[in-house]
Amino acid sequence: MLQAAKYGVIEFINAMRKANPSLLWAIDKNKRGIFSYAILNHRKEVFQLIHDATVIGPKEFVRCSVDTSNNSLLHLAANLGPSSDPRRSGPALQMQGQILWYKEVEAIVHPKCKEAKNAENKKPREIFTESHKELVKEGEKWAKETAGSFTLVATLITTIMFAAAFTVPGGYNQDSGVPIFLQDKIFSVFIIADAISLFTSSTSVLLFIGILTARYAENDFLKSLPIKLLFGLIMLFFSVVSMMVAFCAALAMLLKGHQRVAIIAMSFASIPVIVLLPSQLQLFIEIFRSTLLSN
Repeated sequence: MLQAAKYGVIEFINAMRKANPSLLWAIDKNKRGIFSYAILNHRKEVFQLIHDATVIGPKEFVRCSVDTSNNSLLHLAANLGPSSDPRRSGPALQMQGQILWYKEVEAIVHPKCKEAKNAENKKPREIFTESHKELVKEGEKWAKETAGSFTLVATLITTIMFAAAFTVPGGYNQDSGVPIFLQDKIFSVFIIADAISLFTSSTSVLLFIGILTARYAENDFLKSLPIKLLFGLIMLFFSVVSMMVAFCAALAMLLKGHQRVAIIAMSFASIPVIVLLPSQLQLFIEIFRSTLLSN
């Protein structure tokens, strides 16, 4: 049972507890049970059995239990574990997962466990800070490199769209000074798309700068940094899309009467969107799930 908990073999545990419910509360020589092993190895499926109404036994006792080194379940959750989750895209999101796991365990233990000290005279939070120092450094490096790359792209788009607002397609009427295509409906599409692209790219720059200048405290990885990265990505994506719309609108005005050439040129405008979306979709979905959909 303990080995099954260690490796997350939930099917075996369920089969054994149905045959003999008392096996769920078995402990080893260090007074560690299946929940201790599940927490140490981040086996969420096994850990969630403590919330299962069909589980019969001393659940309240387990919440307050300690091993031979006086480690509570929260002390065990504070450890980094055998490895970080390889499915997460970067160290910053791995750090977020570690904090979420710690808080999930913290929610079920007795309140006194939060300040309790183990045999080494350490509180759970102290162990968490010590064991996650390197991951915090790696997370900071990854977040800054990622934000730096996106900032460069967003700044370039901002510069282009700002210039495009004053160098409109077709130029200006020499007598009145107004754009030649001002009365054209497509011109309105161009101006609106340009404004949206300028606004969204500028917003994404500010969000990414917020990541670059963050304090990178442990709790910043929980919500602050992921949310900035998430909305920065959204703003950057919309800035690219609206930039392509503005480009297509400009071509439509300039190439009137040359529909075939305009369609071919516009089809190439979709390439940046097609390239950007799949490359960043996994990161976007992962941040969205772990930040906005996490319990």
